[in-house]
Amino acid sequence: MRNFTLFAFSLVLCVGAERHPLQELIEAARTRPPAAEFQNLLGKASPGPKTQGAALVWGQDFLFLIETEKPAELSVDGEPGAGMTRVPGSNLWYRLLKMRTGVTHSYRFFAGGEPLGQRRDVGGYNHDSYPQPGITKGALSEKKTIRSKIYDGMTADYWVYVSPGADASRGAALMVWQDGQNLIDGDRSSLRLFTVTENLAHQKLIPPLIHVLIAPGFAPDKRPMRSIQYDTVSDRFGRYLLEEVLPEVEKNYKLRRDAYSRGIAGESSGGICSFNLAWHFPNHFSRVLSTIGSYTALQWRYGQPNPAENLEGGNVYPFKVRREPKRNIRVWLSDGAEDNENRAGSWPLQNIQLANSLKMQGYDYHFRFGEAAHNAAQASIDLPEALAWLWRDYDPEKTEQTYEMEPAERNKPLYRVRISNRDAW
Repeated sequence: MRNFTLFAFSLVLCVGAERHPLQELIEAARTRPPAAEFQNLLGKASPGPKTQGAALVWGQDFLFLIETEKPAELSVDGEPGAGMTRVPGSNLWYRLLKMRTGVTHSYRFFAGGEPLGQRRDVGGYNHDSYPQPGITKGALSEKKTIRSKIYDGMTADYWVYVSPGADASRGAALMVWQDGQNLIDGDRSSLRLFTVTENLAHQKLIPPLIHVLIAPGFAPDKRPMRSIQYDTVSDRFGRYLLEEVLPEVEKNYKLRRDAYSRGIAGESSGGICSFNLAWHFPNHFSRVLSTIGSYTALQWRYGQPNPAENLEGGNVYPFKVRREPKRNIRVWLSDGAEDNENRAGSWPLQNIQLANSLKMQGYDYHFRFGEAAHNAAQASIDLPEALAWLWRDYDPEKTEQTYEMEPAERNKPLYRVRISNRDAW
């Protein structure tokens, strides 16, 4: 059965009226030297490796690229570095590998024997993250810009994506995504959100969704507002979204108003932002997708001596969940063992703490704890499963549901931490 599944997966990736730019790029990389159109195809398939490098994935093919004048090497999953191949007439180096899908892989580039940047991760996408034949594509709006009164003249960009079948008369189910500027490039972006949405909606695993993709804003003096918006524990971002952003969206799109039909998602500071909004406004949003969430002290006490601003940071959430009344929300969390550790806190430990808090209080939650660092690799392979889990049993005829912890999760123990890189004594 497993061999048949792999064969069917490979077949699906090859059919269709037109080959995907990533497929063409990888085929060009197979030749020695690479085909003449290699660099032109690279521009179509990816924003480009530049000096930080890139890892492009199609099926089991992983194409690693880096620009450097010195001879380049690649280390994958902690193995010793291996030489990369130079594209003739350029400073571009590449290596094409067959690797396992459904997991994350770590990698690091070297030039002239010296490391280039930190270790990074890439996910081996699963079936539903690839375009499938015969499935209608959704539509992405042009960029819109909004000026906020709640954030004192801040401006921010947003886009609206409508998946096929979204109900224009009754109103569509909604998901709001933080850092939306990172999602608008379709399959060139790490999550491949549009393709996943189209595939899952076609299978009726999720309803046809409208995604509002909103970027963090900038103050009138051009100061970035991302951390103030995302990492502050207050109702301010929720009021901004509900009172300013969504009314603008609803001038052109009809949205469901019930919390049962609304989800919110983000990574890193966008992850805690999403949880924070549902925590303060569970009557407006009840489904939360938080990956590598920054449940740490990034904004803790930064507003002093004005305690009305930025009083608490996300580090308080594991304890707020344990001590405050339970909200009717459903939460998917994920993080990795190699996530950040710095003065603001420990991302892995705080996510584990939050997961245990949700479990203690009987929330309908799921926690995925992998190996990756602070990046989108885990989220990219989890997205089809995460969206299907968040929207499971959705009925468009309903406007509410009391979420209960799944029996399988109820029977599992609390998470425990073991030290793996030091002796016990």
